[in-house]
Parts: sequence; structure tokens; C-alpha cells
Amino acid sequence: MSSGEDGARREAAVAESARVIRVKGSDYIASFLERQGVRTVLELSGGMIAHLLDSISRGGKIRILSVHHEQAAAFAADAMGRLTGTPGVAMATSGPGATNLLTGIASCYFDSSPAVFITGQVNRNEQKGDRAIRQLGFQETEIVPIARPVTKAAWQVRSPEDLPRVLEAAFELAVSGRPGPVLVDVPMDIQRIEADFPMPEAVRPAVTKQTAEPAYLAELLAVLRKARRPLILAGGGIRAARATDLFRRFARLVQVPVVKSLMAVDAIPYADPLHVGMIGSYGNRWANLAVGHSDLLMVLGSRLDIRQTGADTRAFASGRTIFHIDCDAGEMNNRIGGCRTALCELHPFLEAAIAAAEESGPWVPADSWLEEIRTLRARWPDTGELKGIAGINPNEFMHQLSQQFANAGVYVADVGQHQMWAGQSLELGEMQRFLTSGGMGSMGFGLPAAIGAAIVDSSKPIVLIAGDGGFQCNIQELETVVHNRLPLKLVIINNGCHGMVRQFQQSYFEGNYQSTLRGYSAPDFARIAEAYGLDARRLTEPADVTAAIEWLHSTQDRPALLDVKIDTYANAYPKIAFGRPMTEMEPLASPIEPEGA
Repeated sequence: MSSGEDGARREAAVAESARVIRVKGSDYIASFLERQGVRTVLELSGGMIAHLLDSISRGGKIRILSVHHEQAAAFAADAMGRLTGTPGVAMATSGPGATNLLTGIASCYFDSSPAVFITGQVNRNEQKGDRAIRQLGFQETEIVPIARPVTKAAWQVRSPEDLPRVLEAAFELAVSGRPGPVLVDVPMDIQRIEADFPMPEAVRPAVTKQTAEPAYLAELLAVLRKARRPLILAGGGIRAARATDLFRRFARLVQVPVVKSLMAVDAIPYADPLHVGMIGSYGNRWANLAVGHSDLLMVLGSRLDIRQTGADTRAFASGRTIFHIDCDAGEMNNRIGGCRTALCELHPFLEAAIAAAEESGPWVPADSWLEEIRTLRARWPDTGELKGIAGINPNEFMHQLSQQFANAGVYVADVGQHQMWAGQSLELGEMQRFLTSGGMGSMGFGLPAAIGAAIVDSSKPIVLIAGDGGFQCNIQELETVVHNRLPLKLVIINNGCHGMVRQFQQSYFEGNYQSTLRGYSAPDFARIAEAYGLDARRLTEPADVTAAIEWLHSTQDRPALLDVKIDTYANAYPKIAFGRPMTEMEPLASPIEPEGA
């Protein structure tokens, strides 16, 4: 061997060794997370993640934010993933810690939120394996098979050598295609073993450019031009695809009005001339009617689930051509048959659609159709659904709240009637976000998700809208808010009951309000908030709404709570009648006739 060849080999060996680090498994995980740009990890401490907590804290580059229940960590990670497009990260110990994550993990899965959940597990020699016993190690719980149905993947690391590959795959999979959660279970002995690991690198997910065939685009645009009453249905997939700006550009280019699902309330600004409203079981009455009157429906990133279409799917599909574009093949033609489908990513699809629409010549707005929609809206205003209600009208309150908080960065809605009033009536601006739990529909989502939103960016107000029932599900996280000085604005729509189910009991159980009203109770939220160290006020009278909202807005850089008392028997209307088309809604209210009619 020549001296030159020998020198080259020595240089290669040195270079290879430079790409290898000998550290504990937990140190490697900490370094890997740093390389992915993770700045905050959410957790509730436990023995099986003690090594991870130690390594991350010693690294000093990642903030460890401790919550007071693991479910809260999962919901906060959900919000962080949705807002940033990069996986939110939460950790939990084995056993109860890992199982407490599951509701939040499922929320990520159903609502397409990228997240990576790292659970500690007992040492490999303490795992029961194939033994015919229930448990060997203390708190041993096989979280991987439990989590699989509500994750894109769930893996247990079997050896130190597998750790880099599993972590890389988790971060890539969480953001690829339809985003979602991935769980990585790491036994404690792998966390503490010192081994040789490759230097961690930032994971670069493959960029897909899957779009529709040119013939499909040509057909879509041709039908769109000929349609007299076209609509675009915006779904949550638009945000998940990071394609909101492209979507708005496309809608404004082709001049087609936009209805939206609950998961896409923020897809188009409230003041945009093309904005129609939210559709669905509790959608704006005029928006549901507009879908019923339409002759073409272009569906972007929406599942067309029963809460959007109503149970009468034949009526939904009848009388209109439906183009359905989505990245998930399983979501197309699974309930609504006969759609003209395109399996593709929304970002490249919209890029191609914009280019084709621009090339095809100028687009003329359907003025008569827009005027028809405006007329429907004037006849069936959201604030008129509870006309004459005693006390504060929740729809009117949402309008007033969003007008005062025009500078808010994010609105977070928990789950219940207040969620529907918020979706119907918040006046969202161009840059404002709206987060809620859609598919899982979990009460208790709101406060932790607002915490996650504040972790991402608290420079603008984060406004939580919750019900008194849902707020109690994770009320302990008020301590997380205060401890971390998160300037959340907390609004509780307090009807003194579990309102959504109470309304259901009113309709179908002859007003037997078991467990929603009878057997239910709530504390004095203002006093609870003050005990935690928050500023708080109560609001009971319509005449005081403006002053109360102005007070809440004035609290600026500190957390504050406003307890808003509304009628116990206020119902979320309209509501699609059971088994009926989406155009048939309860109650059968009288329209507001225009002046001079």
C-alpha cells in the first residue's frame, strides 16, 4: 500500500469517527431533538423518563415545560404541531403516564396534527414478554399495541443501535402525507446505556409533488367556469398541508364563494367577500342552505363526515357535481359516492390549479350567486338564532369578543355548544388562527391547547373559549399558566350544565337532564382563578359585555379569566334535523324579512 493510500484511509477513519459520538441513549435523544429544532418538550415527570429529563436539562437548549396531567401535554403538543407544521413533542413515563397521553394522541391522529410522543418503558429485562402474566416490571404497560390504532406508527426501541433509525423515522413520518402522531417507547436501560451513535442530523422529509392529472384539472376548471352556483368547501387539510395562502389565492382568482368545515374556520377571513360561513350539524343556517342551492362543490381537504353533510348523504350529493381533492385515499367516496376524486397533496395541487386557472383567461364573479348568498345571510343571521333569549346572546358575544380582540393571534375553542357559537360567529382576520378538537371532540382540549399556542408565540393575545364543563376537565393547568407566566385570555361560557348533551336530552329524552343538569355542578371560576393568582371577573348582564371584554383585553401581558354567565337552556342553533338533509334545520325559525318587503 502506498503512503498516499494509507494516508487517505487514515483520514477517512478520522472523518468517520468524527461522525460518531459515544454517549448515553438519553443524551443522544436530547441531541437528536435539538437537531430537529425542538425548542420545548412537554412532560410530567416520572421514573422511566428521569434519564431523559436529566439529559435534556443538562443540554440547556430545550425548554422543559412541566404540566400537571399528561393529557394536557398531549393537547399542547397537538396545538404546537398544528401551528408550526413541525412535530410537537411530549414525554411521559411508563404505565399511567403513557396511558394518560392517549386521548391527546388520538386527537392528533383524527385532526392531522404532527407530533412525536416519547414514552419511557421499564428495563428490557423487566418486561413480561411472552410470559403468561399480566405484568412483570413496576408500571410496565405495553403502550405500543394500545397506541397503534390512533397513531401513524408506534414503535418500541429494542436496542441502542435501533434508536437513531426509529427517531428519524418518527420525525419524518409525523409530517409526511397526512400529518399525525408517532409514538416511540424507550426502555430505561436503553436510555442509560452508553453506546456509539451517529452524529444526529436534521431529518429532511421527502417533498412530494403529487398533484392531479392535467385532464382532471382541465375538467374541474371547465365545469367551474360553467357553474352558476359554485362553492368551495374548505377543510382542515388545507392548514395541515400548509397551503392556506395558496388556497386563498386560488379562491380569489376564480372568484368562487367559500364555505368551511369546523376544522377550517380560519381558512378564509371573515371579512373576505367570498367568505360564506361554517357548514355542518351546527353550521350557519345560510351556509347550509347555500350548499343545498349549489350546483358544484369543490372539496379541498375535508372528510365529508356526518357532522358536515348530515345523515342524508343522497340529498347532499344530489343536484350538484362534487370534485373531491385529498391526500388520503380512504377519505374519498367513503360516505358520499359519485365524487370526481383526485388523490394528491393540496400544496402542489393548488400550485398547479392556480397556474392552469391563470392560463385559461380572466374569471368573472358570479354576482347573482353572491347576492343570493348575501340574501340568505340577511334572512337567517347567526345572532337571530336565539332571538329573544334572556341574558347574554352567545352569538352576539362572539362578535363583540372578536371585534375587541382584532389583534389576537390564536383563538382556541374547547368542545361543546360554545365551540359551535365560536365557529358560527367569530370574526377572524387574515392572520388569525382557530384551533379546536374536531374528530376526537374532547372536552378539556382548550386550556392545554392554548398553553401550546402560547409556547409557540405569545406576542399576540391567545384567547381561549371554553364551557364550564370542559374547563373543569383540565382546570389544574391554571397552575401551568401562572407558573410559566403565559398571558392567556380565558373566556368561560358558563351555562351551568353540559349544554350540548342537555340539548340532546331535551330533543330525544323528554327533558330528562340526568348528569347534564341534575347531578352536575361547577365552582365559582373567578374565585378559583384568583386562588391560582389570575385576575378574574364575572359577567352576567348584556349591558356590561363591552366593558368586560375591554377589561380582559387591557390585561395584556398577564393571564386573566372572564366568567360569562348565559342561560342554562340556550341551545346551539341551527341544528341539522336527525336523519334529514342538511338544508332542514332545527328550530324552524322565521326568517328576518328585509325592510320594505
